[in-house]
Amino acid sequence: MDGTVTETERDYLAGYDPREFPIVLTTVDSVLFTYHEDRLKVLLVQRANHPQAGRWALPGGYIDQDRDATLEDTAHRVLASKTGVVPPYIEQLGSFGGAGRDPRGWSVTIAYTALIPFQACLTHIESVTDTQWFDVARLNELELGFDHEAIIDAGRERFRQKALYSLVPAHALQEPFSLADLRRVHELLIGMTLSRKSFIRRVEESGALIETGDEAPSGRGRPSKLYRRSPHLDDYRFIRNIGK
Repeated sequence: MDGTVTETERDYLAGYDPREFPIVLTTVDSVLFTYHEDRLKVLLVQRANHPQAGRWALPGGYIDQDRDATLEDTAHRVLASKTGVVPPYIEQLGSFGGAGRDPRGWSVTIAYTALIPFQACLTHIESVTDTQWFDVARLNELELGFDHEAIIDAGRERFRQKALYSLVPAHALQEPFSLADLRRVHELLIGMTLSRKSFIRRVEESGALIETGDEAPSGRGRPSKLYRRSPHLDDYRFIRNIGK
């Protein structure tokens, strides 16, 4: 298809009225995870208006047909306006829809997700009272809005799988970082303790990280080497599952 509009199609479009069809509420929500205080955390905003006012929910909003050329544009615009956070990258997680997920009627949301360093958005979050990072392991203590618990679970599962065969979890760390912190992020995402020696060996063999030449005091024994992400980090895959 070359995008050419025929005369008959032009006539059809001239008389086409989308309001003749049932309207389905369509939004874009974002699931941002970070690593802080030895915890995996997710970014939530407190709803100021009905429905479900007062509940904590994922930052999301409606598509603006005049301003958003793509769904990713919507995700970035809504995140910036509601939280002040602009993630360096974001990926589509999936779509979630149904007649019962929103009291206003049949609705669909397209969810995006990303890992982001805590320090990268610290000043923005501190300046907004209704936006906070929450420990993923304690979300059952909150009354979450809509079906956002299921969307968060889906996002966590996405990164659990990536943590098993890649070094994508490094995106949750501020550069430079130590391999001890990177291993801890992997452990939190996978849900198991990893062998320190095996993890370091496999990471060093990957070539997906670059030594900065600096060291951080470990508090015990030798200082820890510091690393940054290489340009091809996202493309690297372990030959076998990192949890084995």
